[in-house]
Amino acid sequence: MQYYRYENTEVSCCYKYLMFSYNIIFWLAGAAFIAIGFWAWSEKGVLLDLTQVTRMHGFDPVWVVLVVGTVTFILGFAGCVGALRENICLLKFFSGLIGFIFFLELTAAVLAFVFQDPLRDWISDFFLTNLRGYREDIDLQNLIDSLQKLNSCCGAQTPDDWDLNVYFNCTDLNPSRERCGVPFSCCLIDPADVVVNTQCGYDVRSKKSTWNNFIYVKGCIPALEEWLPRNIYIVAGVFIVISLLQMLGIFLARTLISDIEAVRSSYSY
Repeated sequence: MQYYRYENTEVSCCYKYLMFSYNIIFWLAGAAFIAIGFWAWSEKGVLLDLTQVTRMHGFDPVWVVLVVGTVTFILGFAGCVGALRENICLLKFFSGLIGFIFFLELTAAVLAFVFQDPLRDWISDFFLTNLRGYREDIDLQNLIDSLQKLNSCCGAQTPDDWDLNVYFNCTDLNPSRERCGVPFSCCLIDPADVVVNTQCGYDVRSKKSTWNNFIYVKGCIPALEEWLPRNIYIVAGVFIVISLLQMLGIFLARTLISDIEAVRSSYSY
């Protein structure tokens, strides 16, 4: 019996399953982020009363988790299904969306470099706005506490920025026990302490001359401005790695599209 071998163009299995493997991680990560976001909202009771979203006084970090999770899930879905089903529309959507995200990142980086002063003012105003809602949202509270502890800072520019919060302001009419104080994340902590004293900031701002002994006196905006030049290579390295991953995804998608179109053309011929 004689066998005949037909020389036809084929879709590269290597690129196909590389594309699938590349995206399955993002697909699962996106699903995990979405689940975490809805879990966080359920813990705060937002899912039982969606009007709470519009009543929040500060930025809700859950929004970031949900947006990142949704975009990642959509990208992963389009990449995985597009690769397995050899669907050109999904692959073009995937590569186009990644290209658009890369363009936004590049534009944001350029604008941040060119308009440094307006950006600094915007970040400062954003931070001050969220100081007001510190006690209104547990996720926002944890975010601000983490930022202050990691950067050894307190407030936006000075610890007195906490006067904007109704619980910490120094007015005589304020009945709060935290009056004229700061959150515990502003306190100088002894590494030997096993238990964190969450009341360490009470009444600290009533005597400005003793601030240095108890709390961080530097604001978080100046602290971030000092941190960035010291870690510019780390920031640049992270940006380059993310950009390379995005370009790899575009390359795999475009290569698969070319292979699929070549196969269809050969069969049509």
